[in-house]
Amino acid sequence: MPSPGLIKQYTAGAAITACRIVKMGAADYAVLTAAAAADIPVGISQEKIDAASGDRIDVIESGEAKVSAGGTIARGARVTSNATGQAVAAATGNQSIGTAKVSAVSGDLFDVIIDRSPA
Repeated sequence: MPSPGLIKQYTAGAAITACRIVKMGAADYAVLTAAAAADIPVGISQEKIDAASGDRIDVIESGEAKVSAGGTIARGARVTSNATGQAVAAATGNQSIGTAKVSAVSGDLFDVIIDRSPA
């Protein structure tokens, strides 16, 4: 079970699915679904709550969070975002949201230790 640390509330700049990696949006205090490994991640959208554009959304910025896998990920691997905000293994030089706590395959919800940095 994940242990979230800091949870901050933002405005969804577009529809955001739960358990996805998010980045800063175009407006202050707005977030969007991350859409590439080069996107700088802010955190992970809260579990079980999808948001429509303009809705308030909780984003887990530190600690541990559940995220949706977009591919096969090994335990201990650094993870980044694919085109839909799902976590995929990060290549060297990609932005990273954190480290996989467990192994996962596409479609799994799995725990990530949030420690943002380039991979």
